[in-house]
Amino acid sequence: MKRAEVDDDAWRTYVAELATNLRRVRLAAALSQEDVAYRAGLTRYTYQKYEKGESAPGRPANPTIRTLLAITQVLQVPLSDLLPKDAPDLRLR
Repeated sequence: MKRAEVDDDAWRTYVAELATNLRRVRLAAALSQEDVAYRAGLTRYTYQKYEKGESAPGRPANPTIRTLLAITQVLQVPLSDLLPKDAPDLRLR
């Protein structure tokens, strides 16, 4: 397996956990996907993709820091509540 494929697998795992965290925090805040999207300046479709962990079928999501910060502000949580604890090693891409 190539190094990039290992990185991609680790990134997919990381993004899947981010997606789970987004959903968990949103549900705890008693907000719909549409509420979060609108308040964060996103389309509902885009936000739904983040909760699915993908940007296009078969491609893991890669939200910008600006987008993540907007979502945390809507959900009123620190960024650390959304980001998984163990980030994959992306230095050797």
